[in-house]
Parts: sequence; C-alpha cells; structure tokens
Amino acid sequence: MQTSGYNCFGCCPTNPIGTQMQFFEDGEEIVSFWRPTQNHQSWLNTLHGGIQAVLLDEVCGWVVFHKLKTAGVTAKMEMRYRKPVSTLQRYVKLRGRLLELRRNVATVEGELLSEEGELLCSCVCTYFTFPQDKARSEMGYIASTTDEEDITYEDLINSL
Repeated sequence: MQTSGYNCFGCCPTNPIGTQMQFFEDGEEIVSFWRPTQNHQSWLNTLHGGIQAVLLDEVCGWVVFHKLKTAGVTAKMEMRYRKPVSTLQRYVKLRGRLLELRRNVATVEGELLSEEGELLCSCVCTYFTFPQDKARSEMGYIASTTDEEDITYEDLINSL
C-alpha cells in the first residue's frame, strides 16, 4: 500500500521502528508470521504484552481491511494472555478470522501461537467499519493485497 503519509506501526514495511508485518490469506483467515527480538521484551526473554496486543490488533484489523474490503477502527479489544511468549523462538504465528458482521460492527477473533503451534494469547476485537465509499473517499482506503505469491510457510519462516 502506498498512500501518502502511510506509516502504520504494524504493517508499514518502511517504518524503521514498526513491526513490519506481512499478511497472507489462508482460506477464511488472515495469517502472519513475525520474529520477536529482545527489543520487544518486558521481562527477561518474554514478549511484552503490549506488543502482543499490537500484533493481534493488526492481524484482526487486516481481516476487516482485506476480507471486508473497507476501513475500520478498533472499538474494543479483549485479550486473554494464556502463557508467556518467548522472545527466543524463531517466530510466532498470528491468525485472524471474522466471527460476525452486524451492520457496521465486525467481531474478529485473533490468536498468537508459538512456532510449535501452542496457543499463547488470544483476543476478540470489535471494529466499527466504514461504508466502502466513505473508506475510499475520506479514509484513504485502497484495496488491500496480501502476499499471494506461491511460497511455502517454511520459505516464509526462513526469510524472517
């Protein structure tokens, strides 16, 4: 996405202090793989809970952005921190999927999993979505794309 002023902390690839997440479509889900570092820790070798919230809000937001093809804002986010997330693992996997859409309110579920697939953190986000015409004319929305090239998860993980 190349919108003037675009510098999203979560997904802008040129934001030097952002998470620079990439997103992929996997059936009804949006997925992302992300490598934690020691710069993202709270307690020793443990991913900060605020960073976990950023990652989950971003993958859930991309469900609205890509699957619903509009812009939206987070109205509520309910987090469930299940286990510590180690900053020493090669990557974490994030998944988001639409649970419900009622008029302009989308409910999206997100999960943060270890590289072994263990559920470490989950959330349910509520987004107020904008009509597509308003999203385009007033919010700067441009139709999103996920990384669609033929790439295996292993190739992607190795590129992190």
